[in-house]
Formats: sequence, structure tokens, C-alpha cells
Amino acid sequence: MKTSIEQLKVLLVDDAPSILLPLEYLMRKSGFNVFIARNGTEAIECVNKELPQVVVLDIMMPDVDGYQVCQYIRSKKEMEGAKVIFLSARMKEVDIARGYETGADLYIPKPFSPRFLMEKIVELAGS
Repeated sequence: MKTSIEQLKVLLVDDAPSILLPLEYLMRKSGFNVFIARNGTEAIECVNKELPQVVVLDIMMPDVDGYQVCQYIRSKKEMEGAKVIFLSARMKEVDIARGYETGADLYIPKPFSPRFLMEKIVELAGS
């Protein structure tokens, strides 16, 4: 069964307000049910409370990094069907490989197209 955009819970995790705020605005305007976290600790709290279907995750954060958050998500039975998208400036092959090894469904490099990201969220949520 496909999930409509209005029902789709998306957690955005990034410590950069210049990325987080415009993306949150755009997604809310498009009808997504959006939650935000500014670091890994907030992300884990939100995952436990909201059980988002899609998590858009930065890697480099001051406390718990995105890899650790992804591993946490993958360890939770309640999050079994969730999709994880890394959105990162780290573009070395080793970083991308590690992202997929920790359980990412997609790895999108920064800078990125918000429209492309939203298309991928809908695409992944429907699969």
C-alpha cells in the first residue's frame, strides 16, 4: 500500500540551519509530515517518539554522527521498513561505502537539488 505525502513522516537531521530550515519549509509546503533534529541525539529521540518512515541524515554532526544514527535506526525492530537517505558533503568512496554498509538506502551528495531529494523520498517510501 502506498503512503500519501500527507501521511509520510520524514525526519530531517542536519546541524546546519541553512540546509535544515529551507528544506523543512519546502517539505511542509509540499504536504510532508516533517520533524527536524539538529544533531544525532535529537535524531535518536525523534526516531523513538515518532517512528518516521524516512530519515534524511547528515553524517558530520557534533555529537552522534549520522553513521551511528543509521546503525541505531537499523537496530530497532519498530523501524524495520524505514528508509534512510544520507545527505552529506563527504564524497570520498570510503564515506559513501560506509554509508551503504551502515544501512543507507540512498546517498545524496551536497550540494543537492531539493526537488530531486523530495522525488527520491516519495520513490523510496513507495517501495
